[in-house]
Amino acid sequence: MLKRVSMDYRARKSPRLPGYDYSQHGAYFVTVCVQRRRWLFGDITDDQMHLSPAGQMVARYWERVSNHFPAVDLDVFVVMPNHLHAILLLEDDRIVSLPAVLQWFKITTTNAYSRGVREEGWLPFEGKLWQRSYHDHIIRDADDLNRIREYVLYNPTRWQDDRLRDAE
Repeated sequence: MLKRVSMDYRARKSPRLPGYDYSQHGAYFVTVCVQRRRWLFGDITDDQMHLSPAGQMVARYWERVSNHFPAVDLDVFVVMPNHLHAILLLEDDRIVSLPAVLQWFKITTTNAYSRGVREEGWLPFEGKLWQRSYHDHIIRDADDLNRIREYVLYNPTRWQDDRLRDAE
């Protein structure tokens, strides 16, 4: 006998700001985490991030976002052992949306990581490489931008206290 499982998808709240148009011109801070926060992209020693080959791949694909989406300008970013922090700017309304950029990035890096597992012996992952969603913050002014830039650039120096450090 099969057991029926009821899944109420309405209970899951979207982390996006209700009613906000994420294709709107502006600056955004994003954080994308590895599923179960596994350390796949390198390690931090002496307050410096040392990227593994997988971490180097993630950085290369993030740097290619503007090639794939010309309406996107990249600002600072850091690949951490189990997540990415980045600031990006959408320059033209309605040409591209933040969700579209992050979907492309996640799909592309997942495919590349899977090749690395098969061909280079990278640590395998279960299910999906990235967590289902991502954190975003709409940057409102120059002070906000500068504060977040500092946070991103100095993130490796605060790794011991980072709430994203430990695997779930």
